[in-house]
Amino acid sequence: MPKGTNQKFKLYRLAQIMLEETDDDHYITMPEIRSALEEYEITADRKSIYNDLRDLEVLGIEVEGEPVGNRYHYHVVDRPFELPELKLLVDAIQSSRFITERKSNTLIRKLEKLVSRYEAMKLQRQVYVSGRIKTMNESIYYTVDAIHNAISENKKIRFQYFQWNVKKEPELRHNGAYYHISPWGLAWDDANYYLVGYDSDAEQIKHYRVDKMLHIRMSEESREGKENFKKLDMAEYTKKSFGMFGGKEQKVKLLVENRLAGVIIDRFGKDVMFLPVDEEHFTVNVDVRVSGQFFAWIFSLGDGVKILGPEEVVEQVRNEIRRLERQYSC
Repeated sequence: MPKGTNQKFKLYRLAQIMLEETDDDHYITMPEIRSALEEYEITADRKSIYNDLRDLEVLGIEVEGEPVGNRYHYHVVDRPFELPELKLLVDAIQSSRFITERKSNTLIRKLEKLVSRYEAMKLQRQVYVSGRIKTMNESIYYTVDAIHNAISENKKIRFQYFQWNVKKEPELRHNGAYYHISPWGLAWDDANYYLVGYDSDAEQIKHYRVDKMLHIRMSEESREGKENFKKLDMAEYTKKSFGMFGGKEQKVKLLVENRLAGVIIDRFGKDVMFLPVDEEHFTVNVDVRVSGQFFAWIFSLGDGVKILGPEEVVEQVRNEIRRLERQYSC
């Protein structure tokens, strides 16, 4: 049998054919394998293909042959990811605000290469599930990488930080001055990515939206704030910070209707203690960073939740209610 012009790519093309054309529900026969190879100008007899299919196992591609009638049907088994797992990843990518639409589509196309073309079609349908607003900052991937590099090398980072103005234009904060922060971790909240770090000048832990960080670079200075972060539970930090808005951390006592028990658990976890008051209410003490976002969350629950203390926070609620009444009384 005369050899094709691309024989040296034979094993690579065979792997490509098997991965793209087969899965648990789709098989390929030996004549179909040979025909597919010929499209790449590669010729092969049955015996050599049998050997090549065994060799694919060395590459981590396990091919199984099953007798069907007078022929064998071949397909790839035990892929690194199952289709339901990839669907979860696709949904996570698509719903993440910190990933731009273009990058989302690029990442999803890469995930599609991990399954057959038939299963890839099922992932493509997932792309249109979500229509959430996404960031427009394409450099976020490099920003995240720079943050991880700084953490691994125990260095501070410098960056500029922006906010959107009424003209829908990015506007640098602090008149464009660079922030000099010790990065200690990344947090996820409400589909956004945040850097959590230590501000040495302010002597406190702060957080920053990663997609609003610009021109990040590693500093020569070593990180500070290690002792502060030894005491910090990152999950607890994000749980206390409503929408990641800062505020004074306080223990707040809430009176809650029983029907809203699930809302409290969803927000603060199952470890919070419910103390029954009567047949319809319970109290709970939670640690929160008191901010306008926290009050907005309380107000959104209507009469179902009431703040009992401390008095300082109760007074803040009263002031916020008076402010809203003045604002909307016109």
